[in-house]
Amino acid sequence: MTVTNDPDELEAQFAQWRRYVRRRPELSESDADELEDHLRGSVGQLTALGLHDDEAFLVAVKRMGGLDELSREFAREHSERLWKQLVLTGDTGPRSRSRTDLIVMLICALGAAVSVKVPELFQHSIGYDLDGFYSLNYSLFALPWLAAFLLWRRRAGRLVCGVVAALFVVGAAAANLYPLDTESQSIDVVATHLPIALWFVVGLAYISDGLRSARRRMDFIRFSGEWFVYLTLIGLGGGVLTAFAMGAFNAIGIDLWEFTNLWLLPCGLVSAVVVAGWLVEAKQGVIENIAPVLTRLFTPLFTVGLLAFLVTIGWNGRRIDVDRGNLVLFDLLLVLVLGLLLYSMSARDPMAPAGKFDVMQLVLVASALVMDALVLFTMTGRVAQYGSTPNNSTALGANIVLLVNLIWTAWLLLRFVRRRQPFAVIERWQTTYLPVYAGWMWIVVLVLPPVFAFR
Repeated sequence: MTVTNDPDELEAQFAQWRRYVRRRPELSESDADELEDHLRGSVGQLTALGLHDDEAFLVAVKRMGGLDELSREFAREHSERLWKQLVLTGDTGPRSRSRTDLIVMLICALGAAVSVKVPELFQHSIGYDLDGFYSLNYSLFALPWLAAFLLWRRRAGRLVCGVVAALFVVGAAAANLYPLDTESQSIDVVATHLPIALWFVVGLAYISDGLRSARRRMDFIRFSGEWFVYLTLIGLGGGVLTAFAMGAFNAIGIDLWEFTNLWLLPCGLVSAVVVAGWLVEAKQGVIENIAPVLTRLFTPLFTVGLLAFLVTIGWNGRRIDVDRGNLVLFDLLLVLVLGLLLYSMSARDPMAPAGKFDVMQLVLVASALVMDALVLFTMTGRVAQYGSTPNNSTALGANIVLLVNLIWTAWLLLRFVRRRQPFAVIERWQTTYLPVYAGWMWIVVLVLPPVFAFR
């Protein structure tokens, strides 16, 4: 590694560290100043001992510990103030920013709720979606509003905002201008893959303050996992509340079925997408304590499940039956394994040495790799025998994309476990591969339907 004593480079490192610290809403500007003063003092002491600027900076940051540790230290020192900030009370400093974020979030959530009902003015019924309009467009009523909130929060430039808006327009055009018949496979392919393609557009909005930063891409992976957790919790809570409300009103002779299905559920779902994103941004310290627990709970379960499946295949000697239902199941399982792997990486301390949990992840990836190869082999034979369709072509391409990632991930994990390379190499590979997933999703949405004549 080349070391320098360039003051501008050192200041750039301080600025990058400060931006990272300020993403935590519970730390005020004065808190960040205090942390930065402490860091600068430590760097000054180390350079006085003869270390180069970049070496001193890295050592000083390492000595200070992770940001979560610093947050806990500040929480102990300023517990009353930080707790009030967490529940959004008060009226100065970051509390004022939190209130502004809350207002903008509510505007975006309301916009999503209104937009999902607007098509009914043009004869599109959300209760009787006979033409498939809502199946194709539902994500377009929620994700642009979440992206708008993130762009506003990141203070994104006009160019990034324009690119994000243009991609949503392209997605809307594919959903509404392509002649997709409700009985065709193409409409199923677009309806299932467009939300994923648009989620990567949300990711572009999320990393708009650091487009070239691998760390920000990993932050987006963490954001995605936490957003899903919050959305699930909101859905469960909302479902229980709705069931109680319907039961209570039914007891007095009022039927809420039409209101619930035509208004509450569709408007609540698109609004919850925005609210969940705001919660991740506002309450990061809460869910980050859950993330390592979730990954360490489900990684062993998925590992044992995949190993049992592979052992059963070897014992019985039966090939995998890849009909449409099983194909969706296997692809979903592989995606879940990959998502679990990425989420666990985002929650991991990149400076920690390899341990038993990393070995378990290697076993999980290797098992998923074998299963993907078996499914891909069987699928290729099926395509050769019966010809290609939009469904099997989509699945075939997705399995190839996953296979490439799993092969290289397994190799990098093996080298890390054997202490041949740092964990940062694995992180860099995963964040670099994200555009490949995004590119394939857009190919599925924009290219495959016309290639198969929209059948």
